Amino acid sequence: MNKILVWDLPTRVGHWLLAASFAVAWLSGDSEEWRLVHVAAGYTMVAVLAFRVFWGIAGTRYARFTSFLFSPRQALDYLTGLLRGQKSHWVGHNPAGSYAIYLLILLGFATAGSGWATYDELGGEWLEEFHEFLASTMLAVVGLHVASVVVSGFLHRENLVRSMINGYKIGHSEEAISSSRMLWAVLLVGLAGWAAVAAFLP
Repeated sequence: MNKILVWDLPTRVGHWLLAASFAVAWLSGDSEEWRLVHVAAGYTMVAVLAFRVFWGIAGTRYARFTSFLFSPRQALDYLTGLLRGQKSHWVGHNPAGSYAIYLLILLGFATAGSGWATYDELGGEWLEEFHEFLASTMLAVVGLHVASVVVSGFLHRENLVRSMINGYKIGHSEEAISSSRMLWAVLLVGLAGWAAVAAFLP
């Protein structure tokens, strides 16, 4: 078992861009003064999520949705194992983490969509409350995801946060991806930047 490249650069950059844009959107959500910042964060989140869907189809091995298609039973067994202190090492996304990804993508699009409709005054107070409910639900999923990362990392004695920064995890040499796909990461950053600026344009 060696340190191998598992997470390509677009996956890592997208992960942290999504975290940052959601955090900014959450913190600026109740402020009229920071309303455009809130909208810009929402636009950025949508751009990142759209790229993630594309990358889930065309990306490298562990970024593709086909690499983490698990049944609910597998996810439940994984979580039960964690509670019992059982070690179950996964090179890519583990079964529970895969469902967190699916939920965050769906909730991200739904939250941004309801936010856009609220911003354009297409719905009444109920839509604004629904938008806030979706955002709170997304925050809860993020919290569960972080808790799972901490517990899983402790049991496996592996720094999962660091691996999402440098891209490396423990595995066999033949399980590694071939390259980090830097040009795609540059494209993602450009797309996210364009989305953020678009919120301030008339």
